[in-house]
Amino acid sequence: MNPGKIGVVDVGGGFRGVYAAGVMDYCMDQQIQFDVGIGVSAGSANLISYAAGQRGRNLRFYTEYGRRRQYAGIGNFLFKRSFVDLDYVYSTLSNSDGENPLDYFAAIASPMEFVAVATEAETGRAKYFGKQDMSPDDYSIMKASSAIPFVCHPYSVKGIPYFDGALSDPVPIQKAFERGCEKVVLLLTLPENTVRTSDRDKILAARIRKKYPLAAGKLAQRAEQYNNGVEMARRLSAEGKVLIIAPDDTCGVSTLSRNTEALHRLYEKGYRDGEQIQSFIQ
Repeated sequence: MNPGKIGVVDVGGGFRGVYAAGVMDYCMDQQIQFDVGIGVSAGSANLISYAAGQRGRNLRFYTEYGRRRQYAGIGNFLFKRSFVDLDYVYSTLSNSDGENPLDYFAAIASPMEFVAVATEAETGRAKYFGKQDMSPDDYSIMKASSAIPFVCHPYSVKGIPYFDGALSDPVPIQKAFERGCEKVVLLLTLPENTVRTSDRDKILAARIRKKYPLAAGKLAQRAEQYNNGVEMARRLSAEGKVLIIAPDDTCGVSTLSRNTEALHRLYEKGYRDGEQIQSFIQ
Protein backbone atom coordinates (compact mmCIF):
# COMPACT_ATOMS: atom_id res chain seq x y z
CA MET A 1 0.00 0.00 0.00
CA ASN A 2 1.37 3.41 -0.99
CA PRO A 3 1.71 5.90 1.86
CA GLY A 4 -0.58 8.92 1.64
CA LYS A 5 0.70 12.24 0.39
CA ILE A 6 2.22 14.75 2.79
CA GLY A 7 1.30 18.39 2.28
CA VAL A 8 2.55 21.71 3.55
CA VAL A 9 0.40 24.86 3.69
CA ASP A 10 2.03 28.27 4.22
CA VAL A 11 -0.54 30.98 4.98
CA GLY A 12 1.87 33.90 4.46
CA GLY A 13 1.59 37.11 6.45
CA GLY A 14 3.83 39.69 4.78
CA PHE A 15 7.20 40.03 6.49
CA ARG A 16 6.08 37.59 9.21
CA GLY A 17 6.55 34.99 6.47
CA VAL A 18 10.22 34.93 7.48
CA TYR A 19 9.11 32.50 10.22
CA ALA A 20 7.88 29.98 7.65
CA ALA A 21 11.03 30.62 5.59
CA GLY A 22 12.97 29.36 8.59
CA VAL A 23 10.81 26.23 8.77
CA MET A 24 11.35 25.52 5.06
CA ASP A 25 15.12 26.02 5.32
CA TYR A 26 15.13 23.45 8.13
CA CYS A 27 13.24 21.09 5.83
CA MET A 28 15.84 21.57 3.10
CA ASP A 29 18.68 20.93 5.54
CA GLN A 30 17.00 17.73 6.73
CA GLN A 31 15.93 16.70 3.21
CA ILE A 32 12.27 16.62 4.24
CA GLN A 33 10.10 16.25 1.15
CA PHE A 34 6.48 17.26 0.63
CA ASP A 35 4.17 15.98 -2.08
CA VAL A 36 1.95 19.06 -2.17
CA GLY A 37 2.80 22.65 -1.26
CA ILE A 38 0.10 25.32 -1.07
CA GLY A 39 1.10 28.94 -0.50
CA VAL A 40 -0.93 32.05 0.21
CA SER A 41 0.63 35.46 -0.45
CA ALA A 42 4.24 35.43 0.83
CA GLY A 43 3.74 31.73 1.47
CA SER A 44 3.75 31.10 -2.29
CA ALA A 45 7.21 32.69 -2.53
CA ASN A 46 8.50 30.61 0.37
CA LEU A 47 7.31 27.38 -1.22
CA ILE A 48 8.52 28.02 -4.76
CA SER A 49 12.05 28.66 -3.43
CA TYR A 50 11.73 25.45 -1.41
CA ALA A 51 10.66 23.57 -4.55
CA ALA A 52 13.73 24.97 -6.31
CA GLY A 53 16.00 23.87 -3.45
CA GLN A 54 17.30 27.42 -2.90
CA ARG A 55 18.08 27.40 0.80
CA GLY A 56 18.39 30.86 2.34
CA ARG A 57 16.96 32.64 -0.68
CA ASN A 58 13.78 33.79 1.06
CA LEU A 59 15.67 35.03 4.12
CA ARG A 60 17.55 37.54 1.95
CA PHE A 61 14.29 38.88 0.51
CA TYR A 62 12.89 39.53 3.99
CA THR A 63 16.01 40.84 5.73
CA GLU A 64 18.11 42.43 2.99
CA TYR A 65 16.03 43.40 -0.05
CA GLY A 66 13.00 44.28 2.05
CA ARG A 67 14.87 47.28 3.47
CA ARG A 68 15.29 48.85 0.05
CA ARG A 69 13.02 51.70 -1.00
CA GLN A 70 12.45 49.95 -4.36
CA TYR A 71 10.96 46.98 -2.48
CA ALA A 72 8.51 48.80 -0.24
CA GLY A 73 7.82 52.36 0.76
CA ILE A 74 5.61 55.40 0.43
CA GLY A 75 7.37 56.36 -2.82
CA ASN A 76 6.14 53.17 -4.44
CA PHE A 77 2.64 53.90 -3.19
CA LEU A 78 2.64 57.43 -4.59
CA PHE A 79 4.06 56.60 -8.01
CA LYS A 80 3.03 52.97 -8.60
CA ARG A 81 -0.12 52.62 -6.43
CA SER A 82 1.57 49.81 -4.49
CA PHE A 83 3.40 50.13 -1.16
CA VAL A 84 5.19 46.87 -2.04
CA ASP A 85 6.52 46.83 -5.62
CA LEU A 86 5.65 43.28 -6.62
CA ASP A 87 7.38 43.72 -9.98
CA TYR A 88 10.64 44.56 -8.20
CA VAL A 89 10.31 41.52 -5.92
CA TYR A 90 9.18 38.90 -8.43
CA SER A 91 10.72 40.24 -11.67
CA THR A 92 13.67 42.61 -11.15
CA LEU A 93 15.19 40.51 -8.35
CA SER A 94 13.84 37.09 -9.32
CA ASN A 95 14.26 36.91 -13.10
CA SER A 96 17.17 35.04 -14.68
CA ASP A 97 19.15 38.28 -15.02
CA GLY A 98 18.20 39.47 -11.54
CA GLU A 99 20.17 39.75 -8.33
CA ASN A 100 18.72 36.56 -6.85
CA PRO A 101 17.05 34.57 -9.64
CA LEU A 102 14.58 31.83 -8.94
CA ASP A 103 15.88 28.53 -10.30
CA TYR A 104 12.82 28.07 -12.48
CA PHE A 105 13.89 24.77 -14.01
CA ALA A 106 14.69 23.23 -10.61
CA ALA A 107 11.28 24.34 -9.32
CA ILE A 108 9.52 22.82 -12.33
CA ALA A 109 11.51 19.58 -11.99
CA SER A 110 10.61 19.24 -8.30
CA PRO A 111 8.12 16.40 -7.75
CA MET A 112 6.17 18.59 -5.32
CA GLU A 113 2.85 19.83 -6.64
CA PHE A 114 2.87 23.59 -6.15
CA VAL A 115 -0.25 25.72 -5.65
CA ALA A 116 -0.39 29.53 -5.27
CA VAL A 117 -3.69 30.87 -3.96
CA ALA A 118 -5.06 34.17 -5.28
CA THR A 119 -8.47 35.90 -5.28
CA GLU A 120 -10.27 37.10 -8.39
CA ALA A 121 -10.78 40.83 -7.79
CA GLU A 122 -14.05 41.00 -9.70
CA THR A 123 -15.73 37.86 -8.33
CA GLY A 124 -14.07 37.28 -4.93
CA ARG A 125 -13.53 33.63 -5.89
CA ALA A 126 -10.38 31.71 -5.03
CA LYS A 127 -8.01 30.87 -7.86
CA TYR A 128 -5.50 28.05 -7.44
CA PHE A 129 -2.53 28.54 -9.75
CA GLY A 130 0.04 25.84 -10.44
CA LYS A 131 3.45 25.43 -12.03
CA GLN A 132 1.79 25.31 -15.45
CA ASP A 133 0.87 28.97 -14.94
CA MET A 134 4.53 30.01 -14.68
CA SER A 135 7.17 30.33 -17.37
CA PRO A 136 10.80 31.48 -17.26
CA ASP A 137 10.90 35.07 -15.98
CA ASP A 138 7.11 35.19 -15.58
CA TYR A 139 6.17 34.83 -11.93
CA SER A 140 2.91 36.77 -12.16
CA ILE A 141 1.05 34.18 -10.10
CA MET A 142 3.12 35.04 -7.01
CA LYS A 143 2.42 38.73 -7.60
CA ALA A 144 -1.31 37.96 -7.82
CA SER A 145 -1.21 35.85 -4.65
CA SER A 146 0.56 38.66 -2.76
CA ALA A 147 -1.44 41.74 -3.83
CA ILE A 148 -2.78 43.03 -0.50
CA PRO A 149 -5.86 45.19 -1.23
CA PHE A 150 -5.25 48.95 -1.20
CA VAL A 151 -1.63 48.39 -0.08
CA CYS A 152 -1.12 47.00 -3.60
CA HIS A 153 -3.20 47.41 -6.73
CA PRO A 154 -4.68 44.15 -8.04
CA TYR A 155 -2.27 42.21 -10.22
CA SER A 156 -3.41 40.82 -13.56
CA VAL A 157 -2.68 37.35 -14.89
CA LYS A 158 -3.81 36.80 -18.47
CA GLY A 159 -5.99 39.89 -18.27
CA ILE A 160 -7.77 38.95 -15.03
CA PRO A 161 -7.03 41.10 -11.94
CA TYR A 162 -6.29 39.33 -8.66
CA PHE A 163 -5.86 40.23 -5.00
CA ASP A 164 -4.12 38.37 -2.20
CA GLY A 165 -5.21 34.75 -1.76
CA ALA A 166 -5.99 35.36 1.91
CA LEU A 167 -9.26 37.05 0.95
CA SER A 168 -10.80 33.86 -0.43
CA ASP A 169 -8.92 30.97 1.24
CA PRO A 170 -6.67 32.19 4.07
CA VAL A 171 -6.01 28.71 5.55
CA PRO A 172 -6.28 26.30 2.59
CA ILE A 173 -5.84 23.00 4.39
CA GLN A 174 -9.05 21.63 2.85
CA LYS A 175 -7.49 22.14 -0.58
CA ALA A 176 -4.50 20.06 0.52
CA PHE A 177 -6.75 17.15 1.48
CA GLU A 178 -8.61 17.52 -1.81
CA ARG A 179 -5.24 17.10 -3.54
CA GLY A 180 -4.86 13.70 -1.90
CA CYS A 181 -2.90 14.52 1.24
CA GLU A 182 -3.14 12.21 4.23
CA LYS A 183 -1.24 14.56 6.54
CA VAL A 184 -0.70 18.31 6.33
CA VAL A 185 1.84 20.59 7.99
CA LEU A 186 0.22 24.01 8.51
CA LEU A 187 2.57 26.98 8.85
CA LEU A 188 1.04 29.97 10.64
CA THR A 189 2.90 33.23 11.17
CA LEU A 190 0.83 34.34 14.17
CA PRO A 191 0.62 32.44 17.47
CA GLU A 192 -1.85 29.58 17.13
CA ASN A 193 -4.23 31.01 19.77
CA THR A 194 -4.52 34.37 17.98
CA VAL A 195 -8.12 35.35 17.27
CA ARG A 196 -8.05 37.75 14.38
CA THR A 197 -10.41 40.73 14.27
CA SER A 198 -11.81 42.41 11.19
CA ASP A 199 -11.39 46.09 12.13
CA ARG A 200 -8.40 46.78 9.85
CA ASP A 201 -9.79 44.57 7.07
CA LYS A 202 -13.05 46.52 7.03
CA ILE A 203 -11.15 49.78 6.63
CA LEU A 204 -9.23 48.39 3.65
CA ALA A 205 -12.42 46.83 2.25
CA ALA A 206 -14.07 50.25 2.22
CA ARG A 207 -11.21 51.53 0.05
CA ILE A 208 -11.82 48.98 -2.71
CA ARG A 209 -15.60 48.43 -2.38
CA LYS A 210 -16.63 50.85 -5.14
CA LYS A 211 -14.56 49.13 -7.82
CA TYR A 212 -14.39 45.58 -6.42
CA PRO A 213 -17.45 45.05 -4.19
CA LEU A 214 -17.24 41.24 -4.14
CA ALA A 215 -13.56 41.19 -3.22
CA ALA A 216 -14.30 43.84 -0.57
CA GLY A 217 -16.94 41.54 0.92
CA LYS A 218 -14.40 38.72 1.12
CA LEU A 219 -11.85 41.01 2.73
CA ALA A 220 -14.34 42.08 5.40
CA GLN A 221 -14.87 38.38 6.24
CA ARG A 222 -11.20 37.37 6.12
CA ALA A 223 -10.66 37.33 9.88
CA GLU A 224 -13.66 35.07 10.43
CA GLN A 225 -12.49 32.72 7.67
CA TYR A 226 -8.99 32.63 9.13
CA ASN A 227 -10.27 31.86 12.63
CA ASN A 228 -12.52 29.10 11.28
CA GLY A 229 -9.62 27.64 9.31
CA VAL A 230 -7.36 27.50 12.35
CA GLU A 231 -10.16 25.94 14.39
CA MET A 232 -10.59 23.25 11.73
CA ALA A 233 -6.84 22.65 11.82
CA ARG A 234 -7.00 22.17 15.59
CA ARG A 235 -9.71 19.52 15.21
CA LEU A 236 -7.69 17.71 12.55
CA SER A 237 -4.58 18.04 14.70
CA ALA A 238 -6.36 16.11 17.46
CA GLU A 239 -6.93 13.34 14.87
CA GLY A 240 -3.25 13.30 13.90
CA LYS A 241 -3.94 14.65 10.40
CA VAL A 242 -2.54 18.17 10.80
CA LEU A 243 0.58 19.52 12.48
CA ILE A 244 0.25 23.22 13.32
CA ILE A 245 3.58 25.04 13.45
CA ALA A 246 3.23 28.59 14.72
CA PRO A 247 5.47 31.04 16.60
CA ASP A 248 4.88 31.52 20.31
CA ASP A 249 5.35 35.23 19.57
CA THR A 250 6.18 37.27 16.47
CA CYS A 251 9.29 38.99 17.90
CA GLY A 252 7.65 42.32 17.12
CA VAL A 253 7.45 41.62 13.38
CA SER A 254 4.27 42.84 11.64
CA THR A 255 2.94 42.45 8.09
CA LEU A 256 5.03 45.33 6.74
CA SER A 257 7.73 45.40 9.43
CA ARG A 258 11.36 45.72 8.36
CA ASN A 259 13.39 45.49 11.57
CA THR A 260 16.30 43.27 10.52
CA GLU A 261 17.18 42.02 14.00
CA ALA A 262 13.56 41.07 14.74
CA LEU A 263 13.23 39.34 11.36
CA HIS A 264 16.33 37.23 12.05
CA ARG A 265 14.96 36.25 15.48
CA LEU A 266 11.66 35.17 13.96
CA TYR A 267 13.47 33.22 11.23
CA GLU A 268 15.55 31.35 13.81
CA LYS A 269 12.40 30.59 15.79
CA GLY A 270 10.89 29.04 12.65
CA TYR A 271 14.02 27.03 11.96
CA ARG A 272 13.93 25.55 15.47
CA ASP A 273 10.20 24.85 15.32
CA GLY A 274 10.70 22.92 12.08
CA GLU A 275 12.12 20.09 14.19
CA GLN A 276 8.54 19.00 14.96
CA ILE A 277 7.95 17.87 11.38
CA GLN A 278 10.15 14.80 11.26
CA SER A 279 8.22 12.77 13.85
CA PHE A 280 4.85 13.92 12.45
CA ILE A 281 5.46 12.71 8.90
CA GLN A 282 6.98 9.42 10.07
